Amino acid sequence: MTLDFDAFLEEQLKDPELKAEYDALEPEFAIIQAMIDARAQAGLTQQQLAEKTGITLSDISRLEDGNADPSLNTLKRLATGMGRKLRLEFQPA
Repeated sequence: MTLDFDAFLEEQLKDPELKAEYDALEPEFAIIQAMIDARAQAGLTQQQLAEKTGITLSDISRLEDGNADPSLNTLKRLATGMGRKLRLEFQPA
């Protein structure tokens, strides 16, 4: 029997400890997905974005893979390179 990822994740998140950890990482997941989506919507490859921003291709790859924490300045440079404006907000818990 083969499970797709969503079904697997749903099953794993029944564990309260794992769910708490997963939920704690939601802001990082949201930033990563927003970066990937904005780059795709801009029609840019990682290489093209690197050239536009001066951020190395390996750094962009690490950011999109979730293996690096971007600074606010890096996020601004990425947004500018994708023709976007960076907006951060604090929401009620």
